[in-house]
Amino acid sequence: MANKVSIPSKIFGTVLAHSMRGKMLSRTELQTLAESRDIEELVTRMKNTIYLDALAKLTKPYTAEKVEGALREHLVNTHAKMVTLSSGAGVLNAYFVKYITWNLKIILKGKALGRTYEELLPKINLRAEELVGRRDLVVKALVAKDFDEAVASLQGSEFGEDARKAAVVYKEKGDVRAFDTFLDHAFYKSLDKSMFGESPLQDVQKLVTVDIDAYNVLAVLRAKYWGLSAQETSDLVAITTTKISRDTLQKMINVEKIQEAIGELSNTAYRDLIPKSAENDIDAIMQLEEGFERVSVRRIMASYRTVFTLGNMLATLKLMMLEIRNLAAIAAGVEQKIPADRIMANLAKTTVQ
Repeated sequence: MANKVSIPSKIFGTVLAHSMRGKMLSRTELQTLAESRDIEELVTRMKNTIYLDALAKLTKPYTAEKVEGALREHLVNTHAKMVTLSSGAGVLNAYFVKYITWNLKIILKGKALGRTYEELLPKINLRAEELVGRRDLVVKALVAKDFDEAVASLQGSEFGEDARKAAVVYKEKGDVRAFDTFLDHAFYKSLDKSMFGESPLQDVQKLVTVDIDAYNVLAVLRAKYWGLSAQETSDLVAITTTKISRDTLQKMINVEKIQEAIGELSNTAYRDLIPKSAENDIDAIMQLEEGFERVSVRRIMASYRTVFTLGNMLATLKLMMLEIRNLAAIAAGVEQKIPADRIMANLAKTTVQ
């Protein structure tokens, strides 16, 4: 069980959270970055923002991978600072697991596609693992000679069983997104133990429940798309919330078609997210995913109405995750000479932009 957050810690953490939120980049600033002629100009422009220190150690030649790695390390360090200020609040610790699952997803997808150690290494930043003493776990998977050895290296860890199941689905269906779903399941198991072992924190729960609901719904739909059995699909369900109960999820599992499963959301708080039109099942799932993200952003912004709460800190971290995802997408787009308007159209939308 995590330590109780003291009032002074909440105050310091909240002040930091609001300060960071106020410094996040506007839509106009993102547009300016997306209009960079090349990656070197992009880095120069980014160094004129709050990310100067984050990019200070970058070496030439600049690449989108280097930029993303530096930004993710900055995010990890900021998150670690928040954890310290919150006296190790369970929910903030739990979200730290996301960085480990991020690396494991990259490694397992890469190994599955035959990528070499040399190809994968630039994509991995081990700062999070170093901070929590889990570096060996990720390195063993990274240096494994092939896909099967990488999966086997995780056995005995909290990711082992989910990695094994993901490997089975990948070998049968050839869809690397299986690693996203199954490793996210490992994250939500961690969140269950960390968050709900504490006394109820309403400000935090409002932020976390939408993540849980989104994961459960999308996991069920993707499992159905892969043709998994009802039991295999049910095993993917994490903790449930009052917004989407286990009974609702079971109804989604029991129906035959994906569109019928999505229709079960009509009796939930997320009824407005049901796609009005979709080209196919995958398009419908992607539209739902985008809809859940919009709900998450609304919850984030609403959380700032109450001050001096742990929710303020988590909200700011979640906004930072979105911003750094956007900046990584801009870097990749600029490197590939994609027009700025196309880059901007694919960025995550937040109400701070």
